[in-house]
Order: sequence, then structure tokens, then C-alpha cells
Amino acid sequence: MKDKIIGIIIQSLNSLNEEWNNPSLEHIDVNTRIYGSGGNVDSLGLVTLITDLEERLTSDFLRDIVLADEKAMSQQNSPFRSVESLSNYIEHLIQSETRNV
Repeated sequence: MKDKIIGIIIQSLNSLNEEWNNPSLEHIDVNTRIYGSGGNVDSLGLVTLITDLEERLTSDFLRDIVLADEKAMSQQNSPFRSVESLSNYIEHLIQSETRNV
């Protein structure tokens, strides 16, 4: 599941980069910084990324996945720091939801 989530994040970042032409997003991997200190997207880019990711995740996992909620925004370490931290957060959301069903 983790590799699938990372692939979805990378696809979304590549789509964002097609619009924004950010050289820092040409070679995306798990260590790529997304948002915050040293991040490669600004707040508008983050909103665009989150919207695209939620659509892709909903389609691939056949359930609504909300990334921009109070829980995500109130964490001391933002899940949007890097591809790896975001994939960990998404995996946790999916696993938590599966256990609660």
C-alpha cells in the first residue's frame, strides 16, 4: 500500500509541476520536500496538490480521504513536509478508517 500511496503523491506533484514548471520538482522521490521549511510548493500549490491528491486517493482506494482537516493542520510536524511524511500520514488515515469500519 505504501508504494501505491507514494506513486499517487508523485503523480500529483508531477501534475502540479506541469502547471507550475518548478525545476525543484523535476526529480521527485520520497525525500522531496513539499511544504514548509525548504518546501517546493507555496500555499496555493499545497491547496492544489491536496485537492488533486484527495481526488486520486478517493478513486484508487474507493473511499473519501480528507487530507486538509483540523487534525492534519494542528500537528506539530506537518504531514505535508515531504513525500515520505505525507505518505505515512495517508497510510495512517487509510488504516485507521479500515479498523473503524
